[in-house]
Amino acid sequence: MKITQIRNATLVIEVTGKYILLDPMLAKKSTLPRLRYYKSQQRNPLVELPSAFHQLENKIAYALITHCQKGHFDHLDKAAERWLRNNEITTFCTKHDSRYLTKKGINTEVLKEQCSPFFNGTIEQVAAKHTTGWLTPFMEHGVGYFIKLENEATLYLMGDTILTNEIREFIKKNQPDYIVAPTGKAQFDIGAPLLLTEKDIIELASLSTGIIIANHMEALDHCRISRADLTILLSQHNLLTRFIIPDDGETIELNGR
Repeated sequence: MKITQIRNATLVIEVTGKYILLDPMLAKKSTLPRLRYYKSQQRNPLVELPSAFHQLENKIAYALITHCQKGHFDHLDKAAERWLRNNEITTFCTKHDSRYLTKKGINTEVLKEQCSPFFNGTIEQVAAKHTTGWLTPFMEHGVGYFIKLENEATLYLMGDTILTNEIREFIKKNQPDYIVAPTGKAQFDIGAPLLLTEKDIIELASLSTGIIIANHMEALDHCRISRADLTILLSQHNLLTRFIIPDDGETIELNGR
C-alpha cells in the first residue's frame, strides 16, 4: 500500500492496483474563501495542487469521503464535485452523505455504519468529533475510516477530529499500523480548536504503537501548526521517529509489522 499526500486532508491511497482519492479539495490556489478574518488576508487554499496529483489523476477510479456538508469545502469543493462527476468516480461515503452527493450527480457507494466489505478486506467507520464547546452543533463531524486489507498494513484515517474517548479506546484495541492524523490544529478566530492540539498529538503517540502520518497542514489559513512547528514539538518529546510528516506530493510506502 502507498499513500501520496496531495494537499491538506486530500491524499491518494494506492493498493492492489487501485487508486482511491480521499477528501478531494481540488480548487486552484486562492479561489476559496478565508476561514479566518482577524490577521488573515489570504484566500484558500494557500498552495496549488502538487504535480503528483496530475500524474495520478488518470489512474483514480474511486474516492472516499469522511464528511462534506455544512460548508466543509476543504474535504469536497466545487472543483472536486465536478471532477468526481465528470470522471464517473465511484465515491464511498456514509449513508448520511450519500443523498447529498447523489444530488450533485456523484456516483456513491454507501458504506455500512459499522463495518463494510472493501476490496479484498474491510472498512470500518470510527466516529469523529470536530471541536468542543458552543461550536459543536454548527460543525459537520463525519467519521474516520479503519481499513484492513489482505497482506497489507492496517490504516486508520482519522478524518477531522479532536482526540475523544471513543478514539482513544479504538486505537488501544486495534493498534493500526499507520494512522493519518489531522495535526494542523485548525481554529477559527473564535472557539475551540477543530483538530488535534499539541497535547492531543503527544497523547496520540502514547496511545499508538504504530506510525503516525501528519496531514492537514499549511494549506488553509486557519491551521495553526505548520510542518516546522510539528517537527519542533516532536523533537522536544523525542517522538520524531514515530511520525512521518510528508510534503505535498510525497509518496509513502506503508509496510506491515
